[in-house]
Amino acid sequence: MDDSNSELESFRRQWRAEVTAKAKDDRKTQPKSTASASKAARRPVLATRYTADKTTIPADDQEDDEPHVEGPPLRRLDAHSSNESESSKNGSTEPRSALEHYEKAVEKETEGSLGDSLNLYRKAFRMDHRVDQKYKTKHFPPSSFPAKPANPNPSDAPVTVPNTAHHSLDGPPQTIKELIAGFAGLSIETAPPAIEGTEASPCFLAELPDEILIQICTETAIQDVAAFVKLSLVCKRLAYLVATEEQVWRRVCLGSEIGFRAMHYDWQREILGGPIEEDDPVLEDDLGECATSLTEESLPLGKDQVTMALYQNIYASSWRQMFRLRPRIRFNGCYISTVNYIRPGQGSQSQVTWHNPVLIVTYYRYLRFFRDGTVISLLTTTEPSDVVHHLTKELADTHRNGGAPHLPSIVMQNALRGRWRLSTMGDSPEASLKDAEGDVVIETEGATGARYIYRMELSLRSSGKGAKNNKLVWRGFWSHNVLTDDVAPFTLRNDKAFFWSRVKSYGMGS
Repeated sequence: MDDSNSELESFRRQWRAEVTAKAKDDRKTQPKSTASASKAARRPVLATRYTADKTTIPADDQEDDEPHVEGPPLRRLDAHSSNESESSKNGSTEPRSALEHYEKAVEKETEGSLGDSLNLYRKAFRMDHRVDQKYKTKHFPPSSFPAKPANPNPSDAPVTVPNTAHHSLDGPPQTIKELIAGFAGLSIETAPPAIEGTEASPCFLAELPDEILIQICTETAIQDVAAFVKLSLVCKRLAYLVATEEQVWRRVCLGSEIGFRAMHYDWQREILGGPIEEDDPVLEDDLGECATSLTEESLPLGKDQVTMALYQNIYASSWRQMFRLRPRIRFNGCYISTVNYIRPGQGSQSQVTWHNPVLIVTYYRYLRFFRDGTVISLLTTTEPSDVVHHLTKELADTHRNGGAPHLPSIVMQNALRGRWRLSTMGDSPEASLKDAEGDVVIETEGATGARYIYRMELSLRSSGKGAKNNKLVWRGFWSHNVLTDDVAPFTLRNDKAFFWSRVKSYGMGS
């Protein structure tokens, strides 16, 4: 038995020596790539991959029918070593420059690793704040985008050259005037039926002739111009009528409801609201000769004559434009001025503090104009929601001198009655007729009785592109002592402009 074991062992050593020698000869004769391929082919096909290492695998781990080659032992490849080999194969390394960090961040963001991409973005921008421009120049150069076509119709081209810039299917965009002009031949269409296949509901407005339709629009405009303008949202036919029907706008401008015939360019009432007297001293001081025109001719300053002159010379013969742009007072709301200012307070005497309190003071000024030339002025700290509905002549008389203190409209006890007028040529003789308009003069009774008269001068302005004549800007505020004939100005350091606000309970304004 021992002899057989010794013979088997000697055979194994001899066989290993032959295999080792043969392997050495193959490595010497074959190229490196061929030797590595044959070496990989002689390795056992196992569940895991192996590679050369300095550590030795025991002979017991080998299969009995496998030859054991004396040479560099094998080791297992894990995921880390596999990644290292793949990265070394691809030649990729850790990013060093700002551009490499940015490119790596884009790659991570594409893969969905937002946290890693955010860190890389931060590193890139710390290294170079213009790294995004460099990335754009590298990966998206201007040469990769198609160049814009040259102007097909240069300014110096001859007239005979056809204009290809406007040969598109839709054509150039239309202006508002062109768009409105395109509605001229349209009619009011009936609404489609609620259920397909059923009969549509009749539209009686579509069956009316244009004369009756224009009369309906005129009555609507007299009652409420805003409602008349909103008719343009109904259909194209009504939009055309609202924008171009001069009959309606002429009636609005020349009417006494909301038009310029309701404007007053001289005093119509006394300060307390009574009929004006011819020997009114204030009236004699304010009125002067009013004679000038736009064409260097004498122009009578009657309301209709002035309106017609402005219509022809200033507002391009457009009643609609005149109504929008010409200064006018609104009667269906009130003008409110909100004033906020800060003043220092007094610290507590019982406590030691490092600072003094600051007080924010808020008060309001209200002006409501009436068609008869009177006005109500009110200065109070009460908010508009509790005041505007009480700004009436009746309540001002009820609460005069502190009367009826039990009513919720007690805020009207501080209301001042007065009168108003628009500026005339006598206020500014050197100005043109158009420039002379736009100023409002208000005179009210004084807060301490009949001894004083307050005089305000304001200018009509517009607060935005859409809204017109909805702002009153201060020009001056004075107190006139009737007994001594002294005039003292009030400081307007904190006072702000008045803004018009519509009040539905006023209706059209009385």
